[in-house]
Amino acid sequence: MVHAHGARIRVEGLQPAQVLAALVAVVFLVFGIVGFTRTGFGDFTGHHNAGFWRFSANPMNNLVHVVTGLLGLALAFGSGRARVFGWLLFLGYGLLFVWGLMIAGTITANPFANAGNPLDLTSSDNWLHLGIAALGLVIAVLPARRRVRIPEEDAEIVEPSSAATVPEDRAATARDGDTVVGGSPAPSSEKHGPGLAH
Repeated sequence: MVHAHGARIRVEGLQPAQVLAALVAVVFLVFGIVGFTRTGFGDFTGHHNAGFWRFSANPMNNLVHVVTGLLGLALAFGSGRARVFGWLLFLGYGLLFVWGLMIAGTITANPFANAGNPLDLTSSDNWLHLGIAALGLVIAVLPARRRVRIPEEDAEIVEPSSAATVPEDRAATARDGDTVVGGSPAPSSEKHGPGLAH
């Protein structure tokens, strides 16, 4: 068996959380860049009739998408960092969802009413943000693979037998017919004649 002393157990291979985080990041990056080609950079926080289907787009919104995509790509290179990206999506877009409900009037108390609507959020955007927050939670809690690798330099091979090894020089001096136990020859069962030294 292998007995490890202070060995670090590392998970091998690309983790599901990393793959999903990278895919989400690429989608954000593409939508942000395409959004800039449709809206340009003018009227940065204003309303633009250049959204995607029912979803709005303005330069500020596009910038948030690009930054989210770049952050996701940077964090997707590690299993733990990918989960951090998932938590950021969950918290960030969860807050955007709640703020969108305030802007749409679903929740009447809006502490950020003076900020207006810089991201040009609509009701469709709110439900999209809820979906993104849920996806972020999935990334954050995805389990790691079970396959692990223990570095060979940290492992010590232990033989299952508990019997002591007999040194070669002592084994060579043992007489024929003697049984060696724990490195010491057992008393011989050979019978000696009377008067002979034992």
